[in-house]
Amino acid sequence: MPLAQNPLSVEVTLPREDVALIRVEGYLDVDTATEFQHHLANQLHHGRRHFLLDLSAVPFMDSSGMNIILRVYQEAREIPGSVHIISPTPAVRRVLDLTGVSITVPVSESFDEALSRADAGAGHVGQDEQQT
Repeated sequence: MPLAQNPLSVEVTLPREDVALIRVEGYLDVDTATEFQHHLANQLHHGRRHFLLDLSAVPFMDSSGMNIILRVYQEAREIPGSVHIISPTPAVRRVLDLTGVSITVPVSESFDEALSRADAGAGHVGQDEQQT
């Protein structure tokens, strides 16, 4: 039973009011994806615009996990906001690359890199909003 040996652990920290750093540990699959989705939905509900998903402790992810990442990516873009994946394990990175998710959702090697990318994107949106 992989689920019993590898339950999903999700830790949310807020580096800033509009940024949620979400550290995921364990298998991100059909059995655990709903829990992951609830954490993301809760952060959206509380006004977070930028989601930094640390997948460095996720040994396996199936299409359920990918679909949730793509869904929050679409929702964040509408806010406007962003989603960034941080340090995926080699197995997860392979799935992201093979499915093309890593082309759509930026993948960073560190928290600082992901936050800089979120800020770079947010800066452009903020300037556009001020001009209108």
